[in-house]
Amino acid sequence: MRNCEKIGWQAKAPAPQGKVIQHSQISAACDDFVGRAPWPAVGALVDRLDHRKSRTRGSGADGGVRPTFVVVLVALALAPVAFAQTGFPFQDESLHYNVNWPSGLSLGEATFTAHHKAGGWDLTMTLDSAIPGFAVKDKVWSAMTDDLCSTELTRDVSHGDKKTREKTTFDQSKGEATRNTVFPAGGGTSTFSTPGCPRDAMAFLYFARRELGQGRVAPAQQVFFGAAYSVRMDYTGAQTVTVSDKPSVTDHLVVHVKGPKSDFSFEMFYARDAARTPLLIRVPLSVGTFSMELVR
Repeated sequence: MRNCEKIGWQAKAPAPQGKVIQHSQISAACDDFVGRAPWPAVGALVDRLDHRKSRTRGSGADGGVRPTFVVVLVALALAPVAFAQTGFPFQDESLHYNVNWPSGLSLGEATFTAHHKAGGWDLTMTLDSAIPGFAVKDKVWSAMTDDLCSTELTRDVSHGDKKTREKTTFDQSKGEATRNTVFPAGGGTSTFSTPGCPRDAMAFLYFARRELGQGRVAPAQQVFFGAAYSVRMDYTGAQTVTVSDKPSVTDHLVVHVKGPKSDFSFEMFYARDAARTPLLIRVPLSVGTFSMELVR
């Protein structure tokens, strides 16, 4: 029996469709997977107690009951801890990253936060970086439903002397979205069609994590970030990377993005925890590969 089946990982995957990672691709991820199978630890304790049973004082009946009673108490004590999984989508989350030059020197910082509210999630991304004579300060707010469908996206962008602020509101019932340039004044408003469950770039990043946590790669789809972009993720397998001076085995995916005036790819390395935390992002540019590395 496969390890994933033993721990009920695939069985817990809900109905949404997506590309299923075959066992040959994820066997290592299943073997190392943590956070979804708390009871093997209790099982090991049972074996330990059974091994010690012969040394238990009292009658033969008491010798069998006492270890079992202890195991039950331990299991009850561990249950809340075992199921209290951390990070998105289990609870609120804040992730901090260093943005690095190709040389490894720091270029700035980025922070991603996810806060659950009634009926959905509020997502925020802040980026504060600079090169000599050119500062980049971006802030993005995204709101999505519990189904991870976007309802609103606000972008506050400051690149050098250029500053813009725009807001996109998604109407899932009408299958459309309205994009309004708030600053500078007179930037205009446009309305465009969207799929049944639209996702902006922030919502898609978190949706992709949830899919990976359930053994799937997020399906190719339209993603909105001002304009509409076609996004596809390719799973390449396990890869060991160094983050905060510690080697980590990760799931490596290449993300392909194509928009009205752009066509590029970047790499994402996800931890094999229950939350599928992004540990490292690499963006190749003409001057070299820039990276975002999780601060742990």
